[in-house]
Amino acid sequence: MKVAVTGAAGFIGSNLVEYLVEQGNEVTAIDRIPAEHWPSYGVTFVKGDVLDPASMEAALEGVELVYHLVAMITLKQEDEIAWNLNTMGVRVVAEAALKVGVRRMIHCSSVHSFNQYDCNGYLNEDSPRSESPDIPVYDRSKWAGEQELQKVIANGLDAVICNPTGVYGPKDYGLSRVNKMLRDAARGRVPAVITGGFDFVDVRDVVIGLTLAAEKGRTGENYLLAGHMLNMKWAFKMAARITGRRGPIVAFPLGWIVKILPVAEPVAAKFGSDVVSRAAMGALIAQPEVDGSKAKSELGYMPRRAAQTIQELITFLISSRQFAG
Repeated sequence: MKVAVTGAAGFIGSNLVEYLVEQGNEVTAIDRIPAEHWPSYGVTFVKGDVLDPASMEAALEGVELVYHLVAMITLKQEDEIAWNLNTMGVRVVAEAALKVGVRRMIHCSSVHSFNQYDCNGYLNEDSPRSESPDIPVYDRSKWAGEQELQKVIANGLDAVICNPTGVYGPKDYGLSRVNKMLRDAARGRVPAVITGGFDFVDVRDVVIGLTLAAEKGRTGENYLLAGHMLNMKWAFKMAARITGRRGPIVAFPLGWIVKILPVAEPVAAKFGSDVVSRAAMGALIAQPEVDGSKAKSELGYMPRRAAQTIQELITFLISSRQFAG
């Protein structure tokens, strides 16, 4: 099958491209630059701009299935570039897919398109959406992007939406924020953590979930691709134990951090850090229980154990020479 992937050089994208090639597909990898770690066969790189209709129509010509992964992740409250890319980028790709006759589109959105601050600690596909102006721009833009897609679905496009939770695990040549922290823990460089946790999902399970949605998902439906609620202290200790390091000794109560955020956030911002910010801490503060039962029952999706993911992540980082330094 001829399949296209936008954002093919990214964390999820590179894993998806590899999996699709392994399954015998011919992959059109769409991104700004090619990735060195794509398979040496079965992949055709196309430089494309998801905000340019002509570029997307040309890239998707003859494609049967397209996975749309392009997104800009930011912790800012406002960001015009992120807003346009995460909203109109979805619309442009969807309209191009409809125009050239792509059979189906799978849009990789995010759990952040749901309002985790106003879900009473429990989140499923019927939970409130990220509409409030007080919510960070990334969350709001992911929801707005889904709305743009629904307009094209109404015009005849067959598309399904997947919403992964926090993505981590191998293979990651980037490193993502979470993977970097787990690497630091495995190097013995995380003496203290903040209490709390969030639902994290292995990137390889996200890839499988996306392909299951392509095969079995219902048109216009959302599917939360959840993993497991990870206590941060447990996760960092697990990573440290793999390499024989001592894990975090101290876990600061989350309540303390919430109280000092109004003062700590602007101070950290002056030093160019967004680690101590409401956006960065939002998921840990909310800590919603994410219900992934819809994806399990309708798609046959089943995430692997967190301990396995952490073990294989650290093994990957060591083998790919990303552990030292």
